[in-house]
Amino acid sequence: MNSSEYFKKAREIMPGGVSSPVRAIQPYPFYTMKGEGSRLFTADGESLLDCCGAYGPLILGHACPPVKDAIRKALDNGWLYGTPTPAEIDLAEILIADFPSIEMVRFVTTGSEATMAAIRLARAYTKKPDIVKIEGGFHGAHDGVLVQAGSGCTTLGQPDSAGIPADVVKHTRQVPYNDPESLVSVLEKNPDSIAAMIMEPVMGNIGPILPKIGYLQEVRKITAEHDVLLIFDEVISGYRVGIGGAQQYYNVTPDITTLGKIIGGGLPLSAFGGKREIMELIAPAGPVYQAGTFSGNPLSLAAGVAALSHIHEMPGMYSALDAATSRIGEACQDKGGSFVKLGSMFKFFFRSSPPENYSQAKESDTIIFRAFWEKMLAKKIFLPPSQFETNFLSLAHSDSDVEYLSSAYASCLSV
Repeated sequence: MNSSEYFKKAREIMPGGVSSPVRAIQPYPFYTMKGEGSRLFTADGESLLDCCGAYGPLILGHACPPVKDAIRKALDNGWLYGTPTPAEIDLAEILIADFPSIEMVRFVTTGSEATMAAIRLARAYTKKPDIVKIEGGFHGAHDGVLVQAGSGCTTLGQPDSAGIPADVVKHTRQVPYNDPESLVSVLEKNPDSIAAMIMEPVMGNIGPILPKIGYLQEVRKITAEHDVLLIFDEVISGYRVGIGGAQQYYNVTPDITTLGKIIGGGLPLSAFGGKREIMELIAPAGPVYQAGTFSGNPLSLAAGVAALSHIHEMPGMYSALDAATSRIGEACQDKGGSFVKLGSMFKFFFRSSPPENYSQAKESDTIIFRAFWEKMLAKKIFLPPSQFETNFLSLAHSDSDVEYLSSAYASCLSV
């Protein structure tokens, strides 16, 4: 069957025909049969140069041989035990060594689980009910962080999905990114109720949108002064920006960190960690309940150890990826928009200047983006099908891949 036929069947038995809304491409998504290196191979017989990378995890590319070998070796011993395994310790030691903010870590399966548990932990530690998040920041699909953009700063938060009680999101305030004054205002107006601020240090789900010089340091200072825990959601930026994530890159230490995507080597795995005195509140050591049947899955742990070990063996990897996205950026100069990059994360915004927050990003011309996206797909390049999703390069993208991408950007932005 081809992609059209698969989708016709899928939409009869799956809501919208997909397992996640971001995959719903009009008139129908292509169906992938195989991923290898920098490419996806579709049910329609096409080979696509992939700049989506499963939305971030595949910094080593598809089916990276060391990761594949580690999964195969682990698979020979079984794939689920419901008991601790030595690989948990191995991966925990890597994360703790790479992230000075993390003294203890708990493994979960998804980024949503990690952020949900981190918020619960912060509330228990501070004994306060409310949180602050960045407007437009995405921290998974759980109730407390699905808040309508534009609500929660001067008023109570409003749900951004049907099925969420208003009583849940009333505990969530929002402030614009790159605006420390708004954060101060919210914390001063709610002096005794804010447990934590959760934020992506680099906005990934609508970006990348980068922090202004000194912004993250100012957020750290403000939260500390108001006895508010700072949670860095590095599900995207952890190991994507570099070893130690954005917190190492920008030299800012949060109280709690959430990780995902790359740490699982392409298999489902996430984690949250932080200071020992905070993390020891997690059950069974403390009263904060968190559990999951698939937490610390042995195959995911094996993939994660292999992926991070491979990354550590290539000290020049991040500078090479940064140089590659710079080459693409050079091809986008004077094309009527703005190119934003950080390492292997990049995006062309159909907006005259780089956005500094969510409201500015939403000013981008999505109609022109859609036409551009279709032109790139016609050139066999798969970009995330949204103006508001980051593009990613991987180690598997060759010099010729980058040259082709640069040429395609130049030509498709000129038409």
